[in-house]
Amino acid sequence: MKKIEIFTDGSSLGNPGPGGWCAILRYKEKEKILKGGEKHTTNNKMELKAVIEAIKALKEPCEIDLYADSTYVLKGISEWLENWVKKDFKNVKNPELWREFLEISKKQK
Repeated sequence: MKKIEIFTDGSSLGNPGPGGWCAILRYKEKEKILKGGEKHTTNNKMELKAVIEAIKALKEPCEIDLYADSTYVLKGISEWLENWVKKDFKNVKNPELWREFLEISKKQK
């Protein structure tokens, strides 16, 4: 299985406001940069969207090392997500994005 590094960031000007996200995917010496934005969003949405779009860009299952500066994303994935699923995302912000993350990350490591 290929090992890939993913570096992500997201932000918004105002919260909510216009925002953007970026992801860099690195495999050996090759890099791919992905980016996007929305007119009305939050920084947490953009942080999570960067991770989602990076994983969606993978063409095969990979072992992923994720680098992000977002506590929301990192703790969401490693600590909070399991309980959010158990309670069907009740009172969780951005449930549609977390559900999308769960769906696309099933084949990844």
